[in-house]
Amino acid sequence: MAKVEGLWKAGEIPLCDGLYRSDDTGLELHVDGPGAYHPDAAQPIPFRIGEPFDVAQALERHNIDEVTTYFEDPLPDGAGWMSGGGGGMGNIGYLARLNADSSLRWVAVMFHSNPFVSVHYEGMRATFTNDWGNLLILDLMPPALG
Repeated sequence: MAKVEGLWKAGEIPLCDGLYRSDDTGLELHVDGPGAYHPDAAQPIPFRIGEPFDVAQALERHNIDEVTTYFEDPLPDGAGWMSGGGGGMGNIGYLARLNADSSLRWVAVMFHSNPFVSVHYEGMRATFTNDWGNLLILDLMPPALG
């Protein structure tokens, strides 16, 4: 079993920004907040996917933490689920795309986003809301998020 998949099954995530795939590959995530103490609270959350990174190295260098799940909702196309929540001291948020059998496809860990508490869909465009009312809008169709 891959390390990322094993962590997910244990209810844990790495404490390092990134989009972690169940096959232990990953992409950098750049999420600059706003978090709980950010001056732009209640604003859209900036989200940018970067280059591939070494997941094994990230797992060695960073701590692991338990997650709290706030929602797990079916995708509109019936192909799986979206899960969201948080961890850490209240500043960490995560979003996870699950397959139809609830196995992990990917988990996006965001150190300064705050926990995500709900999702609303318009087709395969998802609007995620964190516990401060910040919105993260993602198209779930591009290859990186598919």
